[in-house]
Amino acid sequence: MGEIEAHESKLYSEFAPLYDKIFGKIFYSRLESVIEDLDIPPGAKVLEVGAGTGTSFPAYPTHCQVTGIDLAPDMLARAQRKIRENGWTHLNVIEMNALELEFPDDSFDYVMAFHVVTVVPDPVRMIAEAKRVCKPGGKIVIVNHFTSDFPLLGTLTEALDPVTRWLGWRTNLRLKPFIKTTDLTVERMYKLSKTSLYTVLHGTKEKNGFHPSREH
Repeated sequence: MGEIEAHESKLYSEFAPLYDKIFGKIFYSRLESVIEDLDIPPGAKVLEVGAGTGTSFPAYPTHCQVTGIDLAPDMLARAQRKIRENGWTHLNVIEMNALELEFPDDSFDYVMAFHVVTVVPDPVRMIAEAKRVCKPGGKIVIVNHFTSDFPLLGTLTEALDPVTRWLGWRTNLRLKPFIKTTDLTVERMYKLSKTSLYTVLHGTKEKNGFHPSREH
């Protein structure tokens, strides 16, 4: 584990007691909508990268098998407690680095990354690992904020970036350069509402390129 990953693991472990109270209700409805929209079929294998305290876990159908990974042990302890208390036999969590996934190639039908690409120190490597473990024809689903294309907001997020990095995430990641540098094929790109700060991306593994005609 590198120095940055170690810092973020420690930071998020310390933040774990407050995470659900602050972000749980804010994030859950959004993630529930994204997961339900996927219509995950029975028997599908799902990997959630950066699962944290398991905020999204109630949204997954019980007919699929979900593995959540995270580097912060205190966050995972809370996720494990939720699994145990709710009797979710279709869910499990593992402490693991998203930049060095310990799974064979072509292991999962879906790879989820919710609010993660601006947290990891190397999002290009993270997406490369996500593509590696995703089965051909599988989906890589990303939910995240990206730097606004509006000049004033873009300047503001650039200015805030040094502060938010200290808190554990960045605010200056731009969407189209992210797609280009990760070589991610985007089949669908949308926002949950016109005023939403967050973009949802549906990517696939076996094709290359960005399809602006699919943007809506």
